[in-house]
Parts: sequence; C-alpha cells; structure tokens
Amino acid sequence: MNGDPEHPDRAAGDLIIRRATLGELIDLRHQVLRQNLPRESAIFKGDDAPAALHFGAFAGARTVACVSLHPSEWETAAAWQLRGMATAPDYRGRGVGRRLMQVMEAELESLQVSRVLWCNARLPAVGFYQGMGWRVVSEEFEIPAAGTHVRMLRG
Repeated sequence: MNGDPEHPDRAAGDLIIRRATLGELIDLRHQVLRQNLPRESAIFKGDDAPAALHFGAFAGARTVACVSLHPSEWETAAAWQLRGMATAPDYRGRGVGRRLMQVMEAELESLQVSRVLWCNARLPAVGFYQGMGWRVVSEEFEIPAAGTHVRMLRG
C-alpha cells in the first residue's frame, strides 16, 4: 500500500490513517478482539490515560483498522505498550495494518518521544509484527478471554 508522501496520514485508495479518539476504535476492537464478550471488554485499562495515543484507518466513516499506545515501562525504561491492534476481516492482507503502524511510528518520531515499544501479541499476529521489525521475547502465555500470546519488542 503506497502512502501519499505529501500527506503522511493518507493511505492508497480512499483510506485515511490518522490519530483517532478511543470512541472511534471500540466497535472494531470489540468485533475483532472481544467477540462474544460485552462491548465494555474492548475498553482497556490505560485507554483514558492523558498520554495514551490512538490511531485508526478509516474508509469513509468506517473504522477498518486501529491501534493504541499506552505509556508504560519495559524493565526500567520508559515504554509504550501497543494495545488493541485490530483490522476488519475484509481489509486484512491489503497492507492497512502495516501502513497504520508506519503512521503511528512516524507520529512518535515527530513527537520526539523515544521509548521502548512492546506488546502482547496473539500467536496468529506474530508474523505480522516480525515483518514490521518486532521480535519475540517471551514464552507463550494465556490471557483469559483473549487466548495465547507472546511478548514482543520493536527492534
């Protein structure tokens, strides 16, 4: 998916990738990450932290991909925890998630906020993150109602 170099928040086609509000992301998170659970289960601790960042890919009024960053720590270093990464099933395999991550990382760079990036990745998503330069740093573990995960670091 080729972005528009003049407008880094624009993706190919009719998609717009930009900072988002939490409210714009919850329905997609619920659909993809918390199916069969109450909608409120798609709201995570830290989502409302003043420094939390939320990003979305939008096809018109529809949110088709999302990701959030929560201020955190990794060992003793200041960090961002990537949370709630989701892509609508009919948009998977089109490069939307990759472009969303690129926009998110460019935004962090422009803010000059240097922190470790880490996440708890579901097993089916490990290859995606590895393709974006992340690496597995833990054994597999279970998150109740969310499945088997591994911890991953960027870089």
